[in-house]
Amino acid sequence: MKDSILILSGGMDSTTLLYDYQERIALAISFDYGSKHNDREIAFAREHCQKLGIEHLIIPLQFMAQYFESSLLQGGEDIPEGSYDDENMKSTVVPFRNGIMLSVAVGMAESRGLKVVMMANHGGDHAIYPDCRPEFVEAFDRAAQAGTYEGVRLVSPYTNWTKADIARRGKELGIDYSRTWSCYKGGDRHCGRCGTCVERREALALAGITDTTEYDA
Repeated sequence: MKDSILILSGGMDSTTLLYDYQERIALAISFDYGSKHNDREIAFAREHCQKLGIEHLIIPLQFMAQYFESSLLQGGEDIPEGSYDDENMKSTVVPFRNGIMLSVAVGMAESRGLKVVMMANHGGDHAIYPDCRPEFVEAFDRAAQAGTYEGVRLVSPYTNWTKADIARRGKELGIDYSRTWSCYKGGDRHCGRCGTCVERREALALAGITDTTEYDA
């Protein structure tokens, strides 16, 4: 039954969720919010939706890059290099990004008579991004139910999974992760040095997946 909208970035996590729950997903939404890597991610999001025959929309949220402060956004400071941990990656937080995107997705779900919005946050995000944590997911789910006639639900199946757990699931599903994007710098190739590149490499290795990503370093 096609009852769900997926927030799809084009990265490893949401692409895995797209394949994992493709039988339920009526629509995938990508948000162009002015991040340094938006163009690279969205191209892969579009590619996978076309492959699976799932409708894909790109919704602009340019006000976020215009008014918000984050190294992840165009015009922000340099993306930090090194490990994917709270102190190193804190500058990449886009304030309440998931809350804003989820609000749009919930409105879209009710407009289309759909019951569920899906998000691919995972356990490795909890220390860094407040709007990825279980308490946020639970609170937003309650708010979405209370604020819609249809009682739209937020479903986040990977909330307590590790990135490696997601990669293992993707391996089972036969996903080609070279057709996903992680690097926050948004260059022609993955830099290989920023926190998301380091996390990507570690997850693929732990999952026993040969990493065919092209890295600069």
